[in-house]
Amino acid sequence: MKNIRNFCIIAHIDHGKSTLADRLLEHTNTVVGKDLQDQVLDNMDLERERGITIKSHAIQMNYLHDGQSYVLNLIDTPGHVDFSYEVSRSIAACEGALLIVDATQGIHAQTISNLYMAIENDLEIIPVVNKVDLASAMPDEVEDQIIELLGCKREDIIRASGKTGIGVEEILEAIVTRIPAPQVDPEAPLQCLIFDSVFNSFLGIIAYFKIVNGTIRSGDKVKFVATGKEYEADEIGVLKLDMVPCKELSAGNVGYIISGIKTSREVKVGDTITHIVRPCKEAIDGFEEVKPMVFAGVYPIESEDFENLRASLEKLQLNDASLTFQPESSVALGFGFRCGFLGLLHMEIVQERLDREFDMDVITTVPNVSYKVYDKKNNMLEVHNPSGLPDPTLIDHIEEPYIRASIITDAGYIGPIMTLCLGKRGELIKQEYISGNRVELIYDMPLGEIVIDFYDKLKSISKGYASFDYHIHDFRPSRLVKLDILLNGESVDALSTLTHFDNAVSFGRRMCEKLKELIPRQQFDIAIQAAIGAKIIARETVKAVRKDVTAKCYGGDISRKRKLLEKQKKGKKRMKQIGSVEVPQKAFLAVLKLD
Repeated sequence: MKNIRNFCIIAHIDHGKSTLADRLLEHTNTVVGKDLQDQVLDNMDLERERGITIKSHAIQMNYLHDGQSYVLNLIDTPGHVDFSYEVSRSIAACEGALLIVDATQGIHAQTISNLYMAIENDLEIIPVVNKVDLASAMPDEVEDQIIELLGCKREDIIRASGKTGIGVEEILEAIVTRIPAPQVDPEAPLQCLIFDSVFNSFLGIIAYFKIVNGTIRSGDKVKFVATGKEYEADEIGVLKLDMVPCKELSAGNVGYIISGIKTSREVKVGDTITHIVRPCKEAIDGFEEVKPMVFAGVYPIESEDFENLRASLEKLQLNDASLTFQPESSVALGFGFRCGFLGLLHMEIVQERLDREFDMDVITTVPNVSYKVYDKKNNMLEVHNPSGLPDPTLIDHIEEPYIRASIITDAGYIGPIMTLCLGKRGELIKQEYISGNRVELIYDMPLGEIVIDFYDKLKSISKGYASFDYHIHDFRPSRLVKLDILLNGESVDALSTLTHFDNAVSFGRRMCEKLKELIPRQQFDIAIQAAIGAKIIARETVKAVRKDVTAKCYGGDISRKRKLLEKQKKGKKRMKQIGSVEVPQKAFLAVLKLD
């Protein structure tokens, strides 16, 4: 028991977590020979292509120190703000954390927010300055920043390089000597915390857990507390590069359980596993309930794929507990699901995974956030979709979610960043110099404004140097209006948005112009209109494709031509009444990219 160490790696995106994890696995001979490759733990094609970690990955290493063998359970975590829920789950399953900071870039916003999460959970923090082998590294300055942030001693900070392997031995020694062993009781009733699960088409659902108290053996009868379902532990084991079966696992270990579960609703991340014969008195406090930030409709392209899409989303939810969904229907797109995501990157990743892992072609509508709508009698209704908004005459006021955003950047970029934030209705709360020429700006901003393109713009105006992190702060009253897009007088509910009154006219105009470029021409005129209630604020027309019906008239009286044109006019009028306008998927995506 005293030789087990559970730790995770936290850092900002691109600070070298996965590369350093590779070196730790190599140094402890956990991964050898042909299995050795870059980003060993990033086993999804998507992660390799984009060079980012999307899932947290658990792996066990064995390390010999002073003649004693230690078991190290490592969880590598994502760095992007959209996957912070993965980080919170990993932190709950550990006693220590490696805080990695890039020697060329210094401390970023996401580093700070992950660090605070670790400190709240009483984790032992081991600071590591990574990439010290690069010519542009500034290890002394970065160490000063860490000392200011953590209040640690300079000798506690380890200098390392994930690429060359400098400092890896020191990191392993620090893990063994500084991180405490788990405080557990192997004799107590069984308590295991599920922190992740995956779906396997042969074995059913595999749940990953950390044993907090007690001992579990292969063949035990177990119960999942939240769902109340009972199973037999067909196979248990530890997570190395592959799953390694064991006869028994005692408290403090991290492992997996296969019990032939077929339906994904029966496994919940954060649930407790216990024995049926000698159950634990209370469930472990799971993780905080995840609050989706961005909502979008996901619809199958073929309507008969609706049930397949439901099954795919359920299987995906096993592996990504921060995804939420519920059925909804749309006039334009038929039956689909209203999905909640943690951010735009998360939404993009889910869409990609549906396509790759489940072969599902889907249409995603314009993302938006949830609003609180109060009527004249002061009853509150939560609205996730603009089409669910009550009649404007019944609404007293609408409140929208505000976030507290932290932006850390070089002093040279303050001007353009402030302009960007003010353009997004942000309020500057405070501005302070962290160290040298690095500044932290704290803003209160409406979540609806940053949901679409804020992060991309911030990256481009700061040449990639600004870092951004946020959390939901409160709800505030706002002058919001529902902007509808009409095609030939028919409202397309998938394109309607809730927007601030001041931005509505310019946004409506730009949307109409963009749709005019993207909607293919028909044999009749298509009127594209933006409307607030009954008032039309912008209009564009897609001109009809015309057949030259007068081509066969070589001469003669003008009335012959007029007769043919009148006949064509009647045909076009009839066609307009029965013709439907197809909105291509590109049009939904283009609305996101409106600058």
